[in-house]
Amino acid sequence: MKIALVVVGETQSREVESLMNEYVKRLSHYSSFELVATSEDKLEKTLAKYERICLLEEIGKTMSSKEFAGFIDNQMRQGANNVAFVIGGPFGFTPEIKALSDSNISLSKMTFPHDLVRVIFLEQLYRAFTILKNEKYHHE
Repeated sequence: MKIALVVVGETQSREVESLMNEYVKRLSHYSSFELVATSEDKLEKTLAKYERICLLEEIGKTMSSKEFAGFIDNQMRQGANNVAFVIGGPFGFTPEIKALSDSNISLSKMTFPHDLVRVIFLEQLYRAFTILKNEKYHHE
């Protein structure tokens, strides 16, 4: 399964970009992964190439790390070839983009800066794969 993190806008901090690159490197051991930056006006066209679209937004479903690992496992078991997780711009998603989504996930009820959400999501995705592989990264 190929996974993409599609983000609106560029990362503003070199430190955040460095952390993102570290998790992208770690993820390469588990899945084909790409990080795609786009703009608000090109988001719909960017998402057209993905089979499944999951919006990351505050009104989405909240999950524990283990539940998120189960979500990833379920996507793989259903035969999803390419899944996009999407972080929108500062004003969220348009109704047109919301209509494209297959699922919505909330990383927290709190509000985070968009750059940090990228790192938080990548870490949780990495954690999900380590849970699925029964590796010692996740402690419960």
